[in-house]
Amino acid sequence: MGVDYGTRRVGLALSDPTGTLATPLTTLVRRHGKRAPVGRIVELARRHDVDRFVLGLPLHPQEGENTWTAEARKFGRRLRDRSGLPVHFIDESYSSAEAEARIRFVGAKRAKREDKARIDAGAAAIILQDWLDARALDAPADRDGGGAA
Repeated sequence: MGVDYGTRRVGLALSDPTGTLATPLTTLVRRHGKRAPVGRIVELARRHDVDRFVLGLPLHPQEGENTWTAEARKFGRRLRDRSGLPVHFIDESYSSAEAEARIRFVGAKRAKREDKARIDAGAAAIILQDWLDARALDAPADRDGGGAA
């Protein structure tokens, strides 16, 4: 399961069973000042037979890690502890901008709130796809795929 962790929303995506293709799943809205809905994410992961999480890590292009990166790592630890599943981190630089460009390119006439939710789920799919692609490049050709992320 790909996760785009944000201050207002958490975008989620799933891979296909072969671990080849990522698709947006949903976006969960965080209530103002509230923690991210870890329980709901874990519930969705169990429902979809997820065997790991791939969490986007917000890295600053010149400075690397920052306070938001630390917050994302803390969230990843909470997700790992509650689910018992591994959490992999990957640079999420520009994933939201790329998702927004793709959604706007489609030309859909939707309300801004719906677009933002689609963008966050789309960013999660981009984060997951980047991880799946990197893993595929590093893996031997005869691996079994290892299940859904």
